[in-house]
Amino acid sequence: MLAVAAAAALGALLVRDQITRHRRGLFSSHPLRRLAALGYIASRSASVDSILLLRDFIAWEQQALLRRRAAALLARMEQDPALVLSSEAV
Repeated sequence: MLAVAAAAALGALLVRDQITRHRRGLFSSHPLRRLAALGYIASRSASVDSILLLRDFIAWEQQALLRRRAAALLARMEQDPALVLSSEAV
């Protein structure tokens, strides 16, 4: 029982570390890092945090290509039925 709890806690820490690292990359001064961060976000399931993060990024980003990519991701995440169902359950 203790091992399961420890594994779950370790998993949560690793996920949080990955999210933090890629969020920093999203606002990097290097366009390729920003593109890589968008790719990472695209591979994740939709969440309210991701949607809010993408909205901030779109407002901040100056390069049209990256803004369009983020806008496409945002539109896809906003249409995700799993996100709609989870927010209705709350």
